[in-house]
Amino acid sequence: MKRWLMGLFCLLLAGTALASSLKDVRERVQASMLVTGSILVAPDGSVRSYTIDHAEKLPPVVAGLIDNGTKSWIFTPVLIDGQPVAARASMSLRVVAKPDGKDDYTISVAGAQFGEDKKDKGDDSEPGETITYDTHPSPHYPPSAVSAGVWGTVYMRLLINRQGRVEDAIAEQVNMGVVASDRELDKWRNVLADASLRTAKGWTFHIPTIGREATKDHWEARVPVSYSIDGRTPRERYGKWDPYVPGPEQAVPWQQKSEESSGAADAIADGGLYQIGSGLQLTTPLNGA
Repeated sequence: MKRWLMGLFCLLLAGTALASSLKDVRERVQASMLVTGSILVAPDGSVRSYTIDHAEKLPPVVAGLIDNGTKSWIFTPVLIDGQPVAARASMSLRVVAKPDGKDDYTISVAGAQFGEDKKDKGDDSEPGETITYDTHPSPHYPPSAVSAGVWGTVYMRLLINRQGRVEDAIAEQVNMGVVASDRELDKWRNVLADASLRTAKGWTFHIPTIGREATKDHWEARVPVSYSIDGRTPRERYGKWDPYVPGPEQAVPWQQKSEESSGAADAIADGGLYQIGSGLQLTTPLNGA
């Protein structure tokens, strides 16, 4: 494990001009793996079962970590007509390996998103219950970033009004696949974020027309946009460690301080659209009690 991660971090550091010491850089660089699947929650909020997509591709240490964590997870029970019921939802987990300062790494589930809870019938949510895309052209890879060999992922948060338009948008977090000075990293984070937000502000959505979400004035969604130099797709990266420099989390200007946390910004799979506040709500720690 240690040798594998050290090799990944060395690849990330290779060929870069570092303005900080190697020690400082190693303290910032992480490796992560996005794991997806589904989960079935019992009426009392405990986990009845879960399934991992392409489990055979995961390192044993990651599979074991997830298995141990899920045993103690408790969710807010899902109610139908006031009665608790079993519910099934999609699941997206961000597993992160961080240097521990002793030439080794600690591994944990650093973030999670759970999709729309639905009564366990094995089917999808009814059409019209959640926001869906109407028009959403993909952002263009900034030429300056391509020329500089810069890549990363922008995690956007969108505020959508009843006309299905993006009323406001922010880049909550931008994780970078290159190592440089803080000044350079900030520059490239802004380049990738600006390209993503410029396009996203022109997207349109179908708003919920039935169910508990239909009467809201606004909806919030998270959308990740990945820029990859090597052209690898999320499917090709699945089950592999990706080294990166995590970006700082930005405050959401329209969110009230009293609002509950909506989970980790970077825990949603590439290409996904996650409606905040509509999924299962976990009440216990991700890595077990």
